[in-house]
Amino acid sequence: MSEEYKTSPYRRHKNDLETGPSGFDDEEDSGPFDIFRTKSASVDRLRRWRQAALVLNASRRFRYTLDLKKEEEKKQIIAKIRTHAHVIRAAYLFQAAGQKEKDAPKLPAPPPSGDGCSPQQLSEMTRDHDFSALQNFGGVNGLADTLNTSLEKGIKGDDDDVLERKNVYGSNTYPRKKPRSFWRFLLDACRDTTLIILMVAAAASLALGIKSEGIKEGWYDGGSIALAVIIVIAVTAFSDYKQSLQFQVLNEEKQNIHMEVTRGGRRVEISIFDIVVGDVIPLKIGDQVPADGVLISGQSLAIDESSMTGESKIVHKDQKAPFLMSGCKIADGYGTMLVTSVGINTEWGLLMASISEDNGEETPLQVRLNGVATFVGMVGLAVAVLVLVVLLTRYFTGHSKDTKDSPRYIAGKTSVSDAIDGAIKIFTVAVTIVVVAVPEGLPLAVTLTLAYSMRKMMADKALVRRLSACETMGSATTICSDKTGTLTMNVMTVVETSVCGEKFDPSENRSLPPKVASLLIEGIAQNSTGSVFMSEGGEVEISGSPTEKAILQWGVNLGMAFDTVRSGSSIIHAFPFNSEKKRGGVAVRLPDSAVHVHWKGAAEIVLACCTSYINVDESLVPMEEDKRTLFKKAIEDMAARSLRCVAFAYRTCEKTHVPDNEEELAHWNLPEDDLVLLGIVGLKDPCRPSVKIAVQLCIDAGIKVRMVTGDNLQTARAIALECGILQSDADATTPNIIEGKTFREYSEAERLIAAEKISVMGRSSPNDKLLLVQALRKNGHVVAVTGDGTNDAPALHEADIGLAMGIQGTEVAKESSDIIILDDNFATVVKVVRWGRSVYANIQKFIQFQLTVNVAALVINVVAAVSSGDVPLNAVQLLWVNLIMDTLGALALATEPPTDHLMKRSPVGRREPLITNIMWRNLLLQALYQVTVLLVLNFQGKKILNLERENEDHAVKVKNTLIFNAFVLSQLFNELNARKPDEINVFKGVTKNRLFMGIVGLTLLLQVLIIMFLGKFTSTVRLSWKLWLVSIAIGFISWPLAAIGKLIPVPDKPLSEYFTRKSTSRTTRGESQTPRLQET
Repeated sequence: MSEEYKTSPYRRHKNDLETGPSGFDDEEDSGPFDIFRTKSASVDRLRRWRQAALVLNASRRFRYTLDLKKEEEKKQIIAKIRTHAHVIRAAYLFQAAGQKEKDAPKLPAPPPSGDGCSPQQLSEMTRDHDFSALQNFGGVNGLADTLNTSLEKGIKGDDDDVLERKNVYGSNTYPRKKPRSFWRFLLDACRDTTLIILMVAAAASLALGIKSEGIKEGWYDGGSIALAVIIVIAVTAFSDYKQSLQFQVLNEEKQNIHMEVTRGGRRVEISIFDIVVGDVIPLKIGDQVPADGVLISGQSLAIDESSMTGESKIVHKDQKAPFLMSGCKIADGYGTMLVTSVGINTEWGLLMASISEDNGEETPLQVRLNGVATFVGMVGLAVAVLVLVVLLTRYFTGHSKDTKDSPRYIAGKTSVSDAIDGAIKIFTVAVTIVVVAVPEGLPLAVTLTLAYSMRKMMADKALVRRLSACETMGSATTICSDKTGTLTMNVMTVVETSVCGEKFDPSENRSLPPKVASLLIEGIAQNSTGSVFMSEGGEVEISGSPTEKAILQWGVNLGMAFDTVRSGSSIIHAFPFNSEKKRGGVAVRLPDSAVHVHWKGAAEIVLACCTSYINVDESLVPMEEDKRTLFKKAIEDMAARSLRCVAFAYRTCEKTHVPDNEEELAHWNLPEDDLVLLGIVGLKDPCRPSVKIAVQLCIDAGIKVRMVTGDNLQTARAIALECGILQSDADATTPNIIEGKTFREYSEAERLIAAEKISVMGRSSPNDKLLLVQALRKNGHVVAVTGDGTNDAPALHEADIGLAMGIQGTEVAKESSDIIILDDNFATVVKVVRWGRSVYANIQKFIQFQLTVNVAALVINVVAAVSSGDVPLNAVQLLWVNLIMDTLGALALATEPPTDHLMKRSPVGRREPLITNIMWRNLLLQALYQVTVLLVLNFQGKKILNLERENEDHAVKVKNTLIFNAFVLSQLFNELNARKPDEINVFKGVTKNRLFMGIVGLTLLLQVLIIMFLGKFTSTVRLSWKLWLVSIAIGFISWPLAAIGKLIPVPDKPLSEYFTRKSTSRTTRGESQTPRLQET
C-alpha cells in the first residue's frame, strides 16, 4: 500500500500541498464579534468575544455555546484513556517481539463449549490484545463455539437468544449522564444580576412598606415586584428546559447508527444499540467498528484508531493482529468481525460514559447578536444611569411632586424610612430599565429558532449535527451535489449488456457462452461486498450497495448460485474498490490451484487495461484498435442514455507470480495489465421525480447547483440535462462541463476562474471535489457539499456546510458532515436551504420587534423622568413588557415556518448587516409613532381624557394605566407587523402558526386580567370600555402605518456604511479573498 494510505483518509488533505490553503483566515478579523465562520474558530477567539459581551446572566446567555471549561476536562479524560490504549499497544508489541509463546501469560482455560465465558474474560482479551488468550479459546472458531454462534450464519437472532445474550454479556449501551433537571434551569435563571438586585430592592421595599403602612396594605409594592421577578424566572426556566429536551432527543438520534449484521444466515439492519456479543458483522470502508471484537476474515483491512489512540496512523488487521476496538473507523478494505464485548465493557464505552455530550457550539448569528445585545445594553445602561441620577436629584431637591403637587421629600421633615422607600422605588425603576434595555434573550432567540428548525427538519428527513449549519445553509450560494442517490433514485438495474462484442438484452432469456458466463459469475460473486440469501421459500434476498445489488441480481439471472461459487474458490487477496482508481479487484484460488484475478469498475478505465476479449465462439481474440473503438462507442452510447457503465475483466496468474506467504501477499499489487474483457453492463438509475423542481427552486433562489460525480462525463451530462442543472444542449459544453483530471491539472489561478463556470464535473476524484470547494470558497461563495464516501470527508469538512447521505453515507462521511440527509434526496437539501433562510429571517423579525420595544420604552421613560420627575411605566409593568418582548416574543417569532417567499430572494451575504435598511425603516417608524402618542398621553393625557375634574391621584393612575395598556397592545399589533418585514399583507399564513396565535392570545388574555383584576400589583386601575377602545385604536393604527411605511423606498447601501469610514489600509487577507456577496 502506498504511503498516501498510511494515514487517515480524512486527515490526508491537511498536509496536501496540491489542495492549497483552505479558504478564509477569519482569525485576522479584528472585532471580537466578527466571526463569520465558527466551524473552526479557535478557543481563544471564542473566549475573546464572550469577554467583550455585556452580559447580565452568563450561565444562561452562553448555555448553548461551547462550554470551554468542560471542553478542557473532556480533552483530559480522552487523553487518559488514549494513554491507556497506548500502554496496551506497547505491551502487546513488546510481548509479540520479546516473549516466547510458552512464557506468554495465559488466561484460565475457558469452560467447555456451550457454558460460555465471562464478560470480564472477553473484555480483558480484546482490551489487552491478548493473542494467547484467543488461542486458549481455540482461535476464532473455538471462540465462536464458546459463544454459540456460527461464523457464517451468525447468531440465531430470535428475541429469546438476543435477550439472553444481553442479560449475560450486557447491551451495547453505556450509562449517560443525567440531563439537567428543571430545578437547575430555575437556578440558572435566578443568577441574572439585575433580577437579584430587583429581589433585594423588593425585599427592602416590602420591609419598609409593612413598617409604614402595615402588612395589609404595605406589602403590595415590594410583593408585586417580587412576584413579577418570580414569574419572569419561572417562564424563562421553563422555556430553557423545553429547549434542552429537544436537543436531548436530537442527540440520541445522532448516536443511533444503523448497521448490517448477519443473523440466521441473512443480513439484517439493526441499531448499533441492539448489537450483542456473538454477532457477526460485515465491515466495509467508512464504517465505525460498533463493538470490541476479533477479525474473522478480511481483505486489505485497515483501521483508523485515532479516535482511541489519538494517532492518525493506519493499523492493518489480519489473523496475526485480529483485535478490533469499538469506535474506530474502517479506513480501507473490508472484512467480517465477531463481537466479543459491548457497551461499558469496551474502551469506547468507558470513554463515552465518562464524557458528557456537549451541544455547545457557537453559531455566527449568536456571535453577531451578542454584539448587538452588547451595544443596545450599553445604551440602556447609560439611559438607566441618567434616569437614576435625574430622579434622585429631583427627589432629594424637592422637585419631585406627588399627585397633590406637594414635594415628596422635604429636608428635615420627611422620615428616614420614607426617604429610603422613595429612593428604592427610583432605584428599582432604573434597574428595571436595564432589564428591559439589555436584550439578554436576543442570542438565545437563535438557539430557540435553531431548536425549532432542527425538530422540523428532522421531520423533513434532515438530521442536524452542527447548530451553525442551519443558519449557514441560508447563506449558501452554491451546492455541489453528488449524482448517484442524491439527484437519482439510487435504484440500479442492469438494462443493457455488451458481452463477447455483442449486445445482449438482460430481459431476454438469451444464454451467454458457457465459458464467459462461468467467468462472469465467478467475478460477480467473488469481487463483491454484497451477499445473496436464498430463503426456504426460494425467494432471493440481495444486500449491498445499489450498484452491487443490481450486478448480483444480474448474476442470479445468469444462473449464479452465490454460496456455491463463493465456497468453490477462495479469495487470497483483494484490492477494494477505490474512488481514485475507479475499480476494484480480487485474486481467487480455484480448486485446481489456478489463480484468477478479476477486476470490476468504470468501463472506459477497465477497457484501457484490456488487451483481448472473448468472442461468441469462446475464443480469445486480441483487442485490435477498431474493436477497442467499437467498445468505446458502446460505452458512449450507454452513457448518453444516462446509464452507468461497469466493465468486467479477468486474467490468469502464474503460480510463480503469486506470493506464497501471508506478509508478502498483504503487500501484493494485483496485476492490472493484459486483462481479458468479459463484458460491459449499463445500469439505469432514474432521476428522482422531484429533483427537477428542486433544482429550479435553487436557481430561482440565486443558488447554483453543480453536479460532481465519479461517473463518465457523458452519463453526467445526460443526467444534468434531465434534472435541469444544464438547461439545454448549448450549455452542455466546455467550460460548463469538465473532467476532474482536467480541473486538477489547472494552476490555482486557473482553477479560481474555471470553478465559477463549472456546472458538471465528471470522473472526479474526492480530491477534485475538495479542490473545487476550496476554489469556490476563495471566490467568496458559501458552499454546501453532499458526500457519502469516506474519501468525501475532506470536502465535507472544508465546505461551509457538509451534507452527508444517511442511507448510503459511511460513518466517516457522517462524522465529517454538518447535516445528514436521511433520505439521500436532493429535494431534502432544498428544504434545508428553506429552513436555513427561515432561521435568519426569524431572527431578523425578532430583532425588529425587540428593538422597537427597547427604543420606545427607553425614550418614554427617560423623557418623562427628565421633564416631570416621574415615569409612566413602573418596575412591575416593565418586567411584564420584558416578558412579552424576550421570552414570549421569541417563542412567537422564532417559530415562524418557512415560506415560498424566502426562496425568491438572493442568498444572504456572510457580512451583510443583521439590521437591514428595511428593518431600520420599520423599527424607527413604529418606535416614533409609539413614543409620540404615549408621550402626548403622558403630558396631555388628563386634558385629552377629560380627567381634570377627577381626583388627582385617580386621574394620574387612569392616565398611566392607559399608557401601559396602549403600549402593551401596540406591541401585540406590532408583533404581527414583524412577521412580514417586507410584505404589506402581514396576515398571510398567520393561522398556520398555532404557536404564534396561541402566544398572542395568551398575552392579550393576561393583559386583560392584569388591568381588570390585578391593579394592586401593577399600580393600575380598571379601564372603562371607552378607554379599552382607545388602547385598541392606538395599537391598531400600527397596522395601516406599517403598510404605508413599506411603500417608502430605502437605499440598497446598508445604513451602517454611511456612518463608517472605509479604511483602505486595513484590508485583511480574508477580506481580499472574499468579495462581499450580493446583498438583499
